[in-house]
Amino acid sequence: MDIPKEKLVFAKREDRVSDEVLKTKPRSYLADAMLRFTKNKSSVAAAWILLFLVIFVILSPVISPYSINDKDNVYRAFPSFVPALAHLGLCDGGKIYDSQNEISLTALRGIAEETGMDPFIKVLNENSQTGRFRGSEVKRETYDIKVNDYYALGIVYRVFSYEEFERIQKWQNETGIQVIFPYVLPRDIEGIKSNPNLWYKVDPNGRAVLNEDGSFIPVYATDKEEEGAPYDSIRIPSDDGSYIYSAKKSGSVQCRICYYNYYRYHWGHEPLYIMGTSSMGMDLFGAIGVGGRFSLVFAVLVAVINLFIGTIYGSLQGYYGGAVDMILDRILDVLSGVPFIIVATLFQMHLAARVGVAGSFLFAFVLTGWVSIAALTRMQFYRFRGMEFVMASHTLGASDARVMYKHILPNAAGTIITGCALLIPGIISSETALSYLGIVDLSSFSGTTLGSLLSQGSALVMTAPHTILWPSIFIGLLMISFNLLGNGLRDAFNPATKGGE
Repeated sequence: MDIPKEKLVFAKREDRVSDEVLKTKPRSYLADAMLRFTKNKSSVAAAWILLFLVIFVILSPVISPYSINDKDNVYRAFPSFVPALAHLGLCDGGKIYDSQNEISLTALRGIAEETGMDPFIKVLNENSQTGRFRGSEVKRETYDIKVNDYYALGIVYRVFSYEEFERIQKWQNETGIQVIFPYVLPRDIEGIKSNPNLWYKVDPNGRAVLNEDGSFIPVYATDKEEEGAPYDSIRIPSDDGSYIYSAKKSGSVQCRICYYNYYRYHWGHEPLYIMGTSSMGMDLFGAIGVGGRFSLVFAVLVAVINLFIGTIYGSLQGYYGGAVDMILDRILDVLSGVPFIIVATLFQMHLAARVGVAGSFLFAFVLTGWVSIAALTRMQFYRFRGMEFVMASHTLGASDARVMYKHILPNAAGTIITGCALLIPGIISSETALSYLGIVDLSSFSGTTLGSLLSQGSALVMTAPHTILWPSIFIGLLMISFNLLGNGLRDAFNPATKGGE
């Protein structure tokens, strides 16, 4: 084709068209996956919740003033109480008492007057009922009230050795805090022996007999022949030196003590239970941390071992196929048919004596736990082994091991990692269920477990719901977080979406 010379012109340098240098930096596979993960808001929220739970299980046993072995035999299943927050209405040790009559209110008033700690918080409801009694109409007033359960305990009986009795007196003199209160003889309170909070005159029905001013009439013992040991310490304001503070008790002394103040003497501080106490008298705040820490560490350890075994086993199945796959798959069929609860029970009965409770429990999880990871890996290797990049690797002379773990495994990592992440809540759930049922007792190894706390709290679900509420919330958040996190990881590590953001 002839082109006229006049149509040919020199091109200008600035008009040249060429490839431009990319202005953006390349992203690695991990960075690309993280970018996709952050787009999933539910998974990000789950990751933050999981991080909070991890921090909680690390710090709560450290923050708590109690160790896992510190158990109070009196403050069992008591509500949350933090003295510094009680005046704000938070963690005030409050418990609701329904249908309380005037005798109950009078008893609370008596505790407040004697100990100086008023357990009454507020009246929630006033109930009025009218009925007939012995032919006449009777109106009955009852109240639903909220009281501080720690103060409402008031006075309890305690038997001390003479040496301990002296030590308490010495502590009282040093601190000015009254622990031992004047003794009351049963004969002076109509023979009532079961109520140590009675220090005032009552009628045969247990009703307080008041003076003209509406005040209590003290009936503290003054008979020195009944005195168990000499008392030389601070006395209550109304004592002119005539009251006795102990009674004889077969080589020891029995006293009426304010348990709240005795607790301060024994532990060195006031009761401080952020989440209340368990039915065993443990601090739930620290106990959940200890139990949750064991569950997380145990679950992650089992998941890592199962991931390692299952990935190798499943990759051999999926890559080679044929007879290798058939033989290995039959082994999986046998293992998957073994009930886990039977394995765990038999291992606890016969193996725990040799390797310990935790060791036998670990073996029970590892025996069959990797089967699901192996099946998942096998499926992924079947999916990728016939693709072009695998054929190209074979053509270039790559070994089977390089093809399996350098080319196929990274592409299958998203699904396998998701399966592993979802394996963790399943392990925690199984461990909690077996501890709850009492099949496995890990308390001797870890101090306590979430399942043990749930089991102890289940008997008190109506009277002390906090004993099962807090462990349940912790386990629920843990399960939901791991499941949402697993879904986010599956999408983030999916190679098909690489570069989509």
